[in-house]
Amino acid sequence: MEILRLIYAFAFTGLFAIGGGLATIPFLQDMGEKYGWFTTKELIDMVAISESTPGPIGINMATFVGIRVGGYLGGVMATLALVLPSIIVVLLLIPFLDRYQKSPLTQGIFYGLRPTSAGLISAALLGFIKMVVFFGGNLVLSGINWLNLALFLGFFGLIKLKNIHPVLVIGLGAAMGMLLHLV
Repeated sequence: MEILRLIYAFAFTGLFAIGGGLATIPFLQDMGEKYGWFTTKELIDMVAISESTPGPIGINMATFVGIRVGGYLGGVMATLALVLPSIIVVLLLIPFLDRYQKSPLTQGIFYGLRPTSAGLISAALLGFIKMVVFFGGNLVLSGINWLNLALFLGFFGLIKLKNIHPVLVIGLGAAMGMLLHLV
């Protein structure tokens, strides 16, 4: 029964998480709450692992959750359920896009979808930052995880202001995390 829930949850996510892997985060939050497959803290850890490993975050997350809930079969089924809706939609749209690519209507659709996609990704990103920086998602000052906030701002600055390669920042973050938990 859990495999069927996985398939449904990830097919739904794959169909509606427009904007890429980060757009899957709100869907994953809902899965954690609805099915109890993981806690918010575990979701944050899964996102960190999925972002630090090769491959698209959405696929990594589907595989991770699927294996956790339904073993290797669950991992395969959740991953397929996530990607199949996109494959089907693209296959159905290709003939129309080739034919009507220069149409003002098609151009208008893409004009509207670009900021929509950016908004969805930004909302997911802000939601993730909120989960990491604020305990339990609270926005009260007493609930701020000051260490996580400082690390977030520091790593953001290294990438954006100092142009440090993301691979080095990931390694530094992992090393700092180990040191902080050993102390």
